[in-house]
Amino acid sequence: MNVIDELRWRGLIKDMTPGTEEFLDKNKTTIYLGIDPTADSLHVGHLATLIVMKHFQNYGHKPIIIIGGATGMVGDPSGRDQERPLLDEETLRHNQEALKIQVARFLDFESDKENRAILLNNYDWTKDYPLLKFLRDIGKHITVNYMLAKESVKRRMEKGISFTEFTYQLLQGYDFLYLYQNYNCKMQLGGSDQWGNITTGVELIRRKLGKEDAYALVIPLITRADGKKFGKSEKGMNVWLDPKKTSPYQFYQFWINTADVDAENYIKVFTFLDKEQIEKLIEEHKKAPHLRLLQRTLAEEMTKLVHGQDQLNQAIEASKILFGKGTKETLQNLDEQTFLDIFNGVPTYNINKSKLENGINVIDLVAVQTQIFKSKGEARRLIKEGGLYINQQKINNLDKTIDKNDLLNDKYILIRKGKKNYSIIIAQ
Repeated sequence: MNVIDELRWRGLIKDMTPGTEEFLDKNKTTIYLGIDPTADSLHVGHLATLIVMKHFQNYGHKPIIIIGGATGMVGDPSGRDQERPLLDEETLRHNQEALKIQVARFLDFESDKENRAILLNNYDWTKDYPLLKFLRDIGKHITVNYMLAKESVKRRMEKGISFTEFTYQLLQGYDFLYLYQNYNCKMQLGGSDQWGNITTGVELIRRKLGKEDAYALVIPLITRADGKKFGKSEKGMNVWLDPKKTSPYQFYQFWINTADVDAENYIKVFTFLDKEQIEKLIEEHKKAPHLRLLQRTLAEEMTKLVHGQDQLNQAIEASKILFGKGTKETLQNLDEQTFLDIFNGVPTYNINKSKLENGINVIDLVAVQTQIFKSKGEARRLIKEGGLYINQQKINNLDKTIDKNDLLNDKYILIRKGKKNYSIIIAQ
């Protein structure tokens, strides 16, 4: 397959300018993707376009990633009902540096291959461009009528759009022109909401340079079956790539909890498994959907891609804990945030850490110092029945003593009654 065949069967082509497929059949090209630094982390909504860029690189094309230091100052009106808040320059610079680190996980920037990726910032060629010169060089080639016809502008006209955001498509169009002239970049990629901005660049190249060999390709908006889209403002879908914002365990669980119908789509969109592998997985999943083979494969592939093998291993081990399969050693190896993510929402009880200096009898701990049990008698009965676990270890001895050595992250004690009834003691 060529790259278009690859993207088409994965459902990753929404639209492309005439001649794009024929051009790619005959040429290896340079293709760019722009990302505005509106936050200091990418989220799952960015993943699809980054993965498409990797497909292009795998097929021999050269990717350019643009961090939008200039366009980020203006704000893109696409897909929004109201104007974005303007970020100050210090925040934008912080966000730019954070995004550079994350983008590097997806593409080859370091090898000696001719098609290794390039990372650029459009602020570098925009900051010293005088306004009058920009208006004469760029503005004169794109009519207001043309700009008003763009969907991103039309949908905002009723509520109002500032001149700042109105000019966004000119700035993005200039990016394409600059890259075309200086990097021989013939193609731009984006989400379907970027179609208007991207085709402005194609049109600017045609009108200013008289060139017809600039192309555009956009991918469909990736949504759940219920229509909910990925994005940082969408509740339940605002999954970040920064482990401080969304822990690797939460990230893993996001994919594990995907509905069957979505998993069948996402396994094509977000992984690099080939067609034969994916079709086999889908077939096996349909035979035994309760085993969640698609979801487990998706979660493993995505967590490894974004966070690495070590974090994937920890996420898998952490996931076993809720089903009583984890050990005390597993718990001790968890960082505090992952531990709290796993047991988010379970009842918590506080004690003074000093009470653990000389140790506390287990029954006193769960029925007197805390009210996990209503009475000592209830605690005794459960221990005799083999149903009380502390840090995933079964308590068989009524005289068992709990002390500071039992603390997880020097702060927590995990109590389990039966198979899945958890509580946490916090010692401070």
